[in-house]
Amino acid sequence: MKKKNLIKSGLVSLMMLLAVNVKAQDKNIVEAAMAPDDFTTLVAAVKAADLVDVLSSEGPFTVFAPTNAAFSKLPEGTVEGLLKPESKDMLQTVLKYHVVSGSVMASDVVAMIKKGNGKATIETIIGNKLMAQMKDGAVYLVDENNNWSKIEATDMKTSNGVIHVIDTVLLPK
Repeated sequence: MKKKNLIKSGLVSLMMLLAVNVKAQDKNIVEAAMAPDDFTTLVAAVKAADLVDVLSSEGPFTVFAPTNAAFSKLPEGTVEGLLKPESKDMLQTVLKYHVVSGSVMASDVVAMIKKGNGKATIETIIGNKLMAQMKDGAVYLVDENNNWSKIEATDMKTSNGVIHVIDTVLLPK
């Protein structure tokens, strides 16, 4: 029964993302993330970190965007702590760890994984690395702490890049 609910939830999320994606192409990354209700925590974090101008600039950027549910997986109090003004530098580091220079489409990630014999290293804009790999037919990102984040939806094109939706917040060392 749980599997059916997960599939149903995934399909609903994908349908919502596809509907938003049609409109997202005229918006920059920040504007596109503001549209669905599933990114309110991410948008609040981007604002608190003073990264709106950066992610609204020409780019292009690829953003692996954690959903509200992804942020809720963090230990209690973590998000609230990161949103405090005194945590701005740490919040910027965490958020920039989700951003890659250029428009990296899902097909590009899969091609890199195949070329790398099952794994691909992706460098973020802060120079830290993410590992991309396939597991059970899905693409996952593995952060520097060995946390796995499933890419749930892909290729939301924006005027300055692309957004891929992930189910876990990535954390640099």
